[in-house]
Amino acid sequence: MNSREKQLQAFDRLLTIMDELREQCPWDRKQTMQTLRHLTIEETYELGDAILDNDLEEVKKELGDVLLHIVFYAKIGSEKDSFDIGDVANSICDKLIDRHPHIYGDVEVKDEEEVKKNWENLKLKEGKESVLEGVPKSLPALVKANRIQDKVAGVGFDWEEPEQVWEKLHEELNEFQNEIKAGNQDQIEAEFGDVMFSMINYARFLKINPENALERTNKKFIKRFQYLEKKSKELSKSLKDMTLAEMDVFWEEAKKL
Repeated sequence: MNSREKQLQAFDRLLTIMDELREQCPWDRKQTMQTLRHLTIEETYELGDAILDNDLEEVKKELGDVLLHIVFYAKIGSEKDSFDIGDVANSICDKLIDRHPHIYGDVEVKDEEEVKKNWENLKLKEGKESVLEGVPKSLPALVKANRIQDKVAGVGFDWEEPEQVWEKLHEELNEFQNEIKAGNQDQIEAEFGDVMFSMINYARFLKINPENALERTNKKFIKRFQYLEKKSKELSKSLKDMTLAEMDVFWEEAKKL
């Protein structure tokens, strides 16, 4: 591992390269915060993939890509005389110190849950009108639901036991089934949303990240389906020409791999 001195040298090297690229490279010179935004989102998802795959070498590379974007935004900010990378770093340092009075002050906490509650209460004291202000509007719905539930729980709006959430889930499932029988498509969609929201809430009580859980299932399904495609090609048959029974044989093989 690098010493703190070596780490700072590496970061200074990155800042220098960013300055040079911004001055000399036509593509880098042309970029704005708006043009970088979708690329940043893409890089963040790629980092997420590497984390789920537990590929530490890839995590290192993707962290570098994300760090480059942070430095890029700070460089553009400095060109507008708005902020630079020092302001960015000091801003997060100040926030961390202010929101950890149990480390940098005289507040005492007994566990992680008290830390989270203090965090949300401190944010309200900073002038935020709602604990939900910090939930980005553009988050994917599943991730957003999890963040909403986590944040309101931080100020005490929560169930007391997992069994209560389980009962609520069953209640929502029954309402969903009733709307299916009634045939009202708009209400079916609404109740399905309630079922998903309750499932996400139950996952939180079980200490499961629903986004990670669903993505693991996505990856598992993709791997098994691609095995099925591979086997169909070996037989020189199209999947459309195979029966479900024939496909199921290879599906079961894929599950054993």
